[in-house]
Amino acid sequence: MKKKPNPIQQIIDTYKSVILDGAIATEIEKKGININDSLWSAKAIIDNPAAIKEVHVEYFAAGSDVATTNTYQANIDGFIQKGYTKEEAERLLEDTALAAIEARNSFWGALSESEKETRPFPLVAGSIGPYGAFLADGSEYTGDYSLTDQAFESFHLPRMKLLEEAKCDVFAFETIPSFKESIALANMLKNYFPSMTAWLSFSIRDGSHLSDGTPLSEAAAFFNSFSNISAIGVNCTAAVNIKEVLDTLKIATDKPLIVYPNAGGVYDGSTKMWTEEEKNNNFGEMTKCWHEDGAVLIGGCCRTTPEHIRQIANWARD
Repeated sequence: MKKKPNPIQQIIDTYKSVILDGAIATEIEKKGININDSLWSAKAIIDNPAAIKEVHVEYFAAGSDVATTNTYQANIDGFIQKGYTKEEAERLLEDTALAAIEARNSFWGALSESEKETRPFPLVAGSIGPYGAFLADGSEYTGDYSLTDQAFESFHLPRMKLLEEAKCDVFAFETIPSFKESIALANMLKNYFPSMTAWLSFSIRDGSHLSDGTPLSEAAAFFNSFSNISAIGVNCTAAVNIKEVLDTLKIATDKPLIVYPNAGGVYDGSTKMWTEEEKNNNFGEMTKCWHEDGAVLIGGCCRTTPEHIRQIANWARD
């Protein structure tokens, strides 16, 4: 199969940066949808799919170049545990991807020709969260689980196939706490989706280690030879860790660097609640510094909002 151009690199080549979106769950909750469930934000696929599309449009309007599908915690096994058939689970996943694609197309179609000239055609990234997200116990922040390569493939591959068939532009391997799981994902990408690319974003315990204890430098360097991995970095960590992360990654890899931290606070997997801490009110200033320090793909994770993304766009597309 002929390999397609790397859409992330195409944006970088023209605009020098890629503006990601922010939290989906936070914005869905603002619309009155209860997501206190093992499916988390994926519950909105069942309860109010129109709300997901609205959130994507709001992020595009704020300046995002990418809509990340609301499939981080949506997977076949999770829906089956809720009583859905395999076929129903597949349809729900497809519908979620289509919500992002439809949001992108409707947003782009409403822009004037002059507005289109100021920004890239937005991408849709198919979110592939870790096995720990399915466990719904906070283990995406610890990596306290171990599966065989075959078990990882059985879990992740069906979702990846559905997102590719729905015409997502790229994959987002995000909040990956386990080096072993990241290798399994990269091998699936190479073996089953040779025309696709993905960014790889780790969950970390501090500025220099993955959540499972693997040195970040070691993990990043390992994937330098994977041509389908379009960017490497971290997400859903505190902003205070980003400087050390970038210093580590700049030495370890020549891939574009991706960072999208949360809005502050610590997540408790048992209560599914965040502590209330600094909300990164100077997000625009911080993200500009990160870009000057080497970050190329920049956005927000849990509890960030369209306003955070607008602050990035204010300097990145000035």
